[in-house]
Amino acid sequence: MSKVTRILSLVAAIVAVFSVSAFAADGAAAGKSWAIYLAAGLGMGIAAFGTGLGQGKAVASAVEGISRNPGASGKIMTPMIIGLAMIESLAIYALVISLILLFVV
Repeated sequence: MSKVTRILSLVAAIVAVFSVSAFAADGAAAGKSWAIYLAAGLGMGIAAFGTGLGQGKAVASAVEGISRNPGASGKIMTPMIIGLAMIESLAIYALVISLILLFVV
């Protein structure tokens, strides 16, 4: 089992444990549970970490391809930009979910 897989499984276990207390809160409680804030922060942090890794790998591969064949830079750049937009949408979805957790739940 690789180091990244161990870290991701540990983070998933922590999120699973704390999500139970977030949804088990009493409806008549005066304030929000601390677990909601923790879940929003962890979710956004994990999404930012994942998008950072994905975008870094995408740009590194594109730069490597352009350095090997400078004539194909136009054919490499357009799919890279589209791919970066798709990767960035993960962080935007996580932001929306975090904001829903903070302001609606």
